[in-house]
Amino acid sequence: MYDIFSEFLKDKKRICIIQAENPDGDSLGSALALDYLLNDYEISLYCPVEIPKYLRYLDDWSRVSIDFDFNADGYIIVDTAAQILLSKLLENPAIKERLISSDVFVLDHHETEDDIEFGHQGLIQTLPSCTDLIYRIAREQNLMPATKDVKEEDKERFKIVAEYLIAGILSDTLGLTSASTTSELYREVADLLDYGINIAEFEEHRRDFMKKSQRILNYKADLIKKVEYFLDGRLATVHIPWEEIQEYSDEYNPNVLILEELRLVEGVEVAICFKTYPDGKITGKIRTSKPIADKIAGFFGGGGHPYAAGFRTYDLSYDDAIHETIEAIDKIEREENEAL
Repeated sequence: MYDIFSEFLKDKKRICIIQAENPDGDSLGSALALDYLLNDYEISLYCPVEIPKYLRYLDDWSRVSIDFDFNADGYIIVDTAAQILLSKLLENPAIKERLISSDVFVLDHHETEDDIEFGHQGLIQTLPSCTDLIYRIAREQNLMPATKDVKEEDKERFKIVAEYLIAGILSDTLGLTSASTTSELYREVADLLDYGINIAEFEEHRRDFMKKSQRILNYKADLIKKVEYFLDGRLATVHIPWEEIQEYSDEYNPNVLILEELRLVEGVEVAICFKTYPDGKITGKIRTSKPIADKIAGFFGGGGHPYAAGFRTYDLSYDDAIHETIEAIDKIEREENEAL
């Protein structure tokens, strides 16, 4: 089933693994796992933005560079097949030309349509995480042997691979609690643990990087005060302007601070963090309690999972974005009611 990936690797010597401009635990885990899995290749890791501090519990995060590798003879894009999430990368004409003229492979697990305009191959399969897809490829294509078959000299390498794969799975399934979590995924995680991971130590290490300074906790209190409710309390939003993005994002992503809090408010079905930028860009990070997040994002050209999605737009003011969001939710609900 995954032979196309092995075919892509043939005749390659140097491969650059690319994350989109919104790195998270799944994209970073995917990139780092591939770095160790593709042991016979010269690997470089690229992301157009710095890896956020809260993700630096993954020890090899510093391997990821903001300097693009123009010398690779193959490029692998992980965790997205959406052109809009590659816009920062493609703003550079030299990078865009390099990708157009090179072999590119896309690995993604989202349900949204692949709309990358330049030529590429890909494996896009609706799964809980991109790392889940990479694990399946690795096992089928003999990139990762079963634990009983791992040679002594390879045990540490595959333990690291397993750790990064688990990190991505846990990130995109909210610790194996999201609606996409299946019994099969639990079995996969159990198999990965057998490579020698101490999950308690791993989680303690992650929590150390999730700790907040007093300044960040005070900022979270300010965000909570700015929450607005619409649609009789079913929609909760918060606005994060550029000044706050600049001041706090390097230490802690404001979305991570507030989004789950919004989703857990009584009566809230849709929670959205809006960020606004000086160039007119607006991004929206969506979490929902019913499977409509990807549909809401789709109204703005974005996408993602049924319960977690995102979008960006350059065509609206903040007030217009709120208005369009309300209209989108209203339309989705009407269509669902008509379908009953």
